[in-house]
Amino acid sequence: MKLWIALIALFVTPVMAEQASDWRIPSQENLVYLQLDTGTVVIELAPFIAPNHVKQFKALVREGFYNGLDFYRVIDGFVAQGGDITEKKPSQHKAPLAAEFTRTLSTDGSFFKVQSPEFLADETGIMHGFAAGRDNKDKVEWLLHCYGVVAMARNNDINSGTTDFYINIGQAPRHLDRNMSVFGRVIYGMAAVQKLPRGEVKNGGVIDDVSQRGKILSASVGSDLAKDKQLTLRIQNEFGDLYNKKLAGSRTLKNEFFHYKGTGNIDVCYRNVTAELIPAE
Repeated sequence: MKLWIALIALFVTPVMAEQASDWRIPSQENLVYLQLDTGTVVIELAPFIAPNHVKQFKALVREGFYNGLDFYRVIDGFVAQGGDITEKKPSQHKAPLAAEFTRTLSTDGSFFKVQSPEFLADETGIMHGFAAGRDNKDKVEWLLHCYGVVAMARNNDINSGTTDFYINIGQAPRHLDRNMSVFGRVIYGMAAVQKLPRGEVKNGGVIDDVSQRGKILSASVGSDLAKDKQLTLRIQNEFGDLYNKKLAGSRTLKNEFFHYKGTGNIDVCYRNVTAELIPAE
């Protein structure tokens, strides 16, 4: 019972009246569905920060490149990397991509500040539904490596990403911020990603036995699917009252369970905007 009470205090947000402005419905054209042997995964893409990576990823998906490939490198608590480890599968869309680690600070009001200062950025917040950071001296912004983020794999050459991607499956590896091209995040199906077989750390997480790897059965852009195959998802609007009330509660910790009320600072990865499935009627 004591453990149950503690979990309630930690995770439950007070029930609040919702408004239409508290949520947004993502465009199916901006979603990629991965059918894994462990379940369905839906990725929302981020063309506002990595347009060329999004364009190439969607082209690869529509070409059928990922169908039948696998997650060949999976490190527990770190990342699940999928694609073509052999680099032999043909494609019309395998050109190396110029890095899209950051972009110039936006001035369109799309950045919603959550924390400033922050220990790895001048400030962090939410931008178009993605956790983001800002460096006001360098005048750049980027997407954070929060849980569920999707980025393009590469070698030491920053412009070497082509087809293979990874999903963050553990605590936010923020040392990768501004070092990798983040182009999306999982908004549905992380349970399926977490079911993927793990590799050995001593082998760099690579699963040598192909038969033991998690499989990508198919990949599709949402708008290419039949209506009855599309999932209706909604994502909290960072500018909405619901998310702002959640942040306020996290800053004050007014629940009677908490005897130490904290500093008022917030880890935006922990208090990211929520994405959820709208059940079919």
